[in-house]
Parts: sequence; structure tokens; C-alpha cells
Amino acid sequence: MIYTGIDFGGTKIEAAILDLNGTFLARERIPNPGAYAPALKAIAQLITTTEQMARDKIGDQKLKSAGVGIGIPGSVSPRTDVVRNANSTWLNGRQFLTDLQEALLRPVRLSNDANCLALSEAMDGAAAGSDSVAAVILGTGFGGGLVLGGRLIQGANGIAGEIGHFGLPWAEGDETPGPPCWCGQRGCVETWVSGTGFARDFTVHTGQVLTAEAIIAAMRQGDPHAEAAFQRFISRLGRTLATLVNLYDPEVFVLGGGLSNVSEIYEHLPDQIRARVFSDAWEARIAPARWGDSSGVRGAAYLWRDASDIPPRAPASIAPSNLAVSA
Repeated sequence: MIYTGIDFGGTKIEAAILDLNGTFLARERIPNPGAYAPALKAIAQLITTTEQMARDKIGDQKLKSAGVGIGIPGSVSPRTDVVRNANSTWLNGRQFLTDLQEALLRPVRLSNDANCLALSEAMDGAAAGSDSVAAVILGTGFGGGLVLGGRLIQGANGIAGEIGHFGLPWAEGDETPGPPCWCGQRGCVETWVSGTGFARDFTVHTGQVLTAEAIIAAMRQGDPHAEAAFQRFISRLGRTLATLVNLYDPEVFVLGGGLSNVSEIYEHLPDQIRARVFSDAWEARIAPARWGDSSGVRGAAYLWRDASDIPPRAPASIAPSNLAVSA
């Protein structure tokens, strides 16, 4: 048995084929064309390409897949069967799952990209061996996914883990009502702690336009404005994750997305969470995604993998929540 996944990102599309043990048999990335019909065609071509790569490696007889899993920035409405909540807004209102099954001529399972990150890291990543896992994407957007007992928590309406569209918890001073969000609300967490939200906040306070990466670099050079921006960012992220602890209390937080590579987050975040948790004590691991930016495509493939299919394996070796990683 093999598992086939697609990570449908805002700027790139990645396809991968994994064997039963989670080893990559084939993988390929292309730019996302940014339009609906070309994207469907691109996915079909990617599947053809990766399947040929896998066929060359293991042969036709072993190339048996139940279907294709795909992670997208959004979800499918159980009421209308169309995509909603995607920050790649040209997907919204489209019958993407149906159209993709027709284009690929095979069954497709679809989930949110943060759900796929969570599933990947719970299966054989940074949270392997843990019962309760929360994954958070700190990238262009901000979203979350939840796994319990090796299975995704998707919710009755398919929106479990959508913490990016909480209002910012314990908002202070100029944090309310907050900036407008593309979803139509104001002050959503995504407008504050995504990479774009972090950069926006820096610009508001300084008048300078820098990327999130450039702000982190300036902070490390001792720039006081960049340091202040980071402290605001880590406070807001801590308040958000404390809310999730009060609701779900996971054993492990896994961070993905570009900002997950910032080592200072792991140094400062635990204290920010602990200060807001409704408990006399709080301990949990906070770790970067083991599979980096390929975790999403692995999780998409694992949408076809039942928890009972997982071969026994030792939990991944993970440092405590003050883990330092290089940017």
C-alpha cells in the first residue's frame, strides 16, 4: 500500500507518495498557478509525474493507492460541498473536491492544511507517541489543527482548530478593535501573529516596511524597535495558545510555517502561555515540525491512513519547550 498526498499552498503545490513506513517514494513541487482551472490541471500532472517516479522505484505491482489526500488553506462546507474560509480566496465557492475527483479519476479526501500538519507530526513527527497534539502554522496565515489518539478532530462542521479567527484573547489598549481581516471580521488572531501580521504591526509602530525575516534579523542585531515588535508578537501568540490550552490542553504543540524556525519563540513562549493558563501549573512540549515544510504533504497522504495501520515506532526524540533551533 502507498499513500499519495497533495499540499495545496498559496504559492506552491507539492505532491508526494509515501510507503507504509512513511518513506518518500516520490515528491515534486511546482508553483501554484493561482487560478482555478490551471490549478486542477497542475495537480493532475503532478500526480502523473510522481506516480511515474514511484513506479520507476518500486514497480507497477506495488503501486496501489486507496486514493489521494489533499490539504488546502480552507475547508469544504458539509452543507454546500464548496470550499469556504480559504485565504486563497479564488478557491472559495468552488466544488473543489468534486472537480478534483473528476480530474484525477479517483477518490479524494480533503482537509485543512493545518489539520494535515497536525496529522503528519502526530503520526511520525515531532509529536509521535503523544495522545493529544495541537499544531499551529505560523506563516503567511495562521491556523491550527488538533489530533487525539492518532485521529484528526475535524468537528461537526469541519472547522475544529480554526484558532486564526478567534478574536485576540485578552486584547490590550490599541489591540482593539484590531485590524480588518480578510474574513470580514476585525482583530482576528491571524492579523496579529501570522508572518504578515507580525510585519504589519512593525510597520504600524515604526513606519518601516520589513518582512518578518528582516525584523527577526534586526532584532538579533539589537534593534530596539524590532525587539519590541517581537515582544508584542510573542505575547499575542502566548495568549492565543493559552486559550487553546484552556480548551484542549494538548501534550505537545507543534509549530510549522516560516516563523517556526525562529529559536527565540521556543525560549519565550512557554512563560507567555503559562501566565494565562487556568491552572496552578502547566507543562507541555513545544517543538518545530520534524518534517518542516513537507509535513503538510505527508499529512495529506495520511488522510488515507487509519491510526490502526501505523507500525509501532519509538516516539521521536524531542527537547523540552525551551528547544532552540536555528533560523
